[in-house]
Amino acid sequence: MQLFGIRHHGPGCAGSLREQLETMQPDIVLIEGPPDANAVIHFVRHQQMTPPVALLIYAPDHPHRVAYYPFAVFSPEWQGIQYALTHHIPVQFIDLPQKHQLAIKQGDDDPKSPRESGLPVPQIPSDPLLWLAQSAGFKDSEQWWNYLIEQRQNHTDLFAGILAAMTTLRQEWEQTYPPNLDKPRDRHQAMREAHMRKMIRQAKKEGFEAIAIICGAWHTPALTEPFPKVKDDNTLLKGLPKVKVNATWIPWTYDRLTLNSGYGAGIESPGWYHHLWQSHWYRPSQGKQATAVQVDHVQPSIPMATGWLTHVAHLLRQEEMDVSSAHIIEAVRLAETLAALRDRPLPGLPELNEAAQTVLCQGEAAPMGLIRQKLIVSDRLGTVPDEIPIIPLQQDLQKRQKRLRLKPTAEKKTLTLDLRNPNDLARSHLLHQLSILGIDWGIPQATSGKGTFKEGWVVQWQPDLAIALIEAGRWGNTVGTAATAFIVAQLEPSQSPLTLATLTSLLDRSLMANLAVAIAPLIQAIQTTAALSKDLLALMQALPALVQVVRYRDVRQTNAQIVMQVVDGLVTRICLGLSQTCRTLDDDAAQRMKVALQRTHRAIKLLRVAQYQTAWFQAIKQMLEHKGLNSRLSGHCCRLLLDEGEIAPPEAARRLSMALSPGCEPADSAHWLAGFLDGSGLLLIHDDQLWQILDQWIATLSEETFTTVLPLLRRTFSTFTQPEIRQMGDRVRHHSSPAASPDPIAALNAVPNPQSETKYRQQSLTTLSILLGFH
Repeated sequence: MQLFGIRHHGPGCAGSLREQLETMQPDIVLIEGPPDANAVIHFVRHQQMTPPVALLIYAPDHPHRVAYYPFAVFSPEWQGIQYALTHHIPVQFIDLPQKHQLAIKQGDDDPKSPRESGLPVPQIPSDPLLWLAQSAGFKDSEQWWNYLIEQRQNHTDLFAGILAAMTTLRQEWEQTYPPNLDKPRDRHQAMREAHMRKMIRQAKKEGFEAIAIICGAWHTPALTEPFPKVKDDNTLLKGLPKVKVNATWIPWTYDRLTLNSGYGAGIESPGWYHHLWQSHWYRPSQGKQATAVQVDHVQPSIPMATGWLTHVAHLLRQEEMDVSSAHIIEAVRLAETLAALRDRPLPGLPELNEAAQTVLCQGEAAPMGLIRQKLIVSDRLGTVPDEIPIIPLQQDLQKRQKRLRLKPTAEKKTLTLDLRNPNDLARSHLLHQLSILGIDWGIPQATSGKGTFKEGWVVQWQPDLAIALIEAGRWGNTVGTAATAFIVAQLEPSQSPLTLATLTSLLDRSLMANLAVAIAPLIQAIQTTAALSKDLLALMQALPALVQVVRYRDVRQTNAQIVMQVVDGLVTRICLGLSQTCRTLDDDAAQRMKVALQRTHRAIKLLRVAQYQTAWFQAIKQMLEHKGLNSRLSGHCCRLLLDEGEIAPPEAARRLSMALSPGCEPADSAHWLAGFLDGSGLLLIHDDQLWQILDQWIATLSEETFTTVLPLLRRTFSTFTQPEIRQMGDRVRHHSSPAASPDPIAALNAVPNPQSETKYRQQSLTTLSILLGFH
């Protein structure tokens, strides 16, 4: 029996392991991993299997209970499996099965644990290897491990040295932090190691003698003979809870191998490790698979540093940066010089990064972010065979992806779909159906232009979406039927009643996704809810989504007639109830109603139905005549009617003059003005009469009153665009005078008193500056 303590993702460990296995020629290979996946381990040798990939273990009855086991080409476990399958010897995973681990995670609410009982929890460092790294003069264990293990040149007795180091470290660690089986973390580790020992005993019992055991370096002391008593291990493993689990392979990405992704065994630079593996340990063969080689016997055709900096140069050239062969040569020299100064045999990633930034990036730090994303981490996405056992929903998705030529990749891509094209329309339907199921492969994006036939998406496949697919599998065996079943399930009586806004949003999404079966029950639910609803604001909030459905009817080939029936009923009820509903509203309610008025107004205009617009404008006019109408709403309604030509500018000026008359409270006048000018100051710039009314009102305010209404006025003026603000300033500077004429030209020519004119303009500019927030 021989132990191989490894780092879960390390090219040096992986290459040294292949060397040792070739020398040892074991009868069986035992690997730290989930025994639940032993039935699918043979897929590793499949021609279509390309790492990075991951074993996915999940509970079909509880899809949110999952466990991932990622593998890269430079993962020692991957190389161990490859060796065993190539040499036709047994290979098994021996860790504690996930059927137990997933069940244990569900019951983590341990009342005896210090964290649950409110007792103080001792702070235990999470990285024991940091002790060794710091003693060797490194700031973190990542650099220490890279230097001593992954980039080392002499691999003789590597694993014996790892075992000796881990044995000493673990003894010191457990003396400082004694294990406590009452703590879930310590008990979980003990159970895992007990099960691994159990599987080793089983292999010996079956007659295997040359047993290769590949496990994390930290576990090697616990798997060294002599083992604890069988009885003690069985006691730890007795009566463990369990759940039914399934195992499959899924594509993975190098980005998800990083520590930043939250992966516990993550590494800092998977793309760099891939390059190390290709440069030092792997040589492409004639077939799909590659052959491991020894560094001492085969020298790579391109030195590691040169190859890496060449990749960097290619990337920078793609970004239209000037990088020549001379730059690469100089960068390699600098990296080698830095390594020599630091007493290192070869340049590592720190030296190559410094050389790249200094020479290839000409000292700029910004391109290093791109180098890290594309090369050091990499967005490489693996592939799995078509024969992998997957759920029917995933099979349907894969078929549609192929048919629509929509290949999932780890790279972010922007799609602009032309909905007049049948293939693009089908792509849109698929992405919307997946979005309904919570599978966010694509995120909608705004597109340029005024046409409704274009739709933008940003698509990026993430490994987590495999879990979302499994969870969505309970709704149906195809993407379309699953999305339909999900929508219809929201309407079940057992569910909480949905608001009109939610129902109309579901209808909009269903039509976007072409879920014809879901339309009828949604329409029925909307009609029922609208008929029973006494909340006019809810009716107004529901209308815009329905109007969007009608707007897309031609492009999306949907039947908008059924939606128009609902729209007709909503518009009628809104117009009839608007005046009564808005009679007595406080400021907060008035603000919500103003927003609803704006959206409803845009929706009715978008419909372009004359009878709707007539009824709508009539309802606003009726509301405007109420004396108790909130000032903000009154001003906003006046503005809507003015913009649509339903009232003439002189009438608007009359209403503004009344709202700003001395008999009105200054606060009410400011609210009216805020509603009238909301979002645009063009009226003041181009209408001299309105300008003069506002100018005279501000001039009549006392200093105390002006200070009181200033915050509201400033908020109103802050909504204006910069060009509008600039034009207002110019108008005050050139046109204002104590006896201003409605004619701007006359105002320019009239100079009654130079001193008073200058003083008045200065006061006007000061007041306007205060309103605009410049003081």
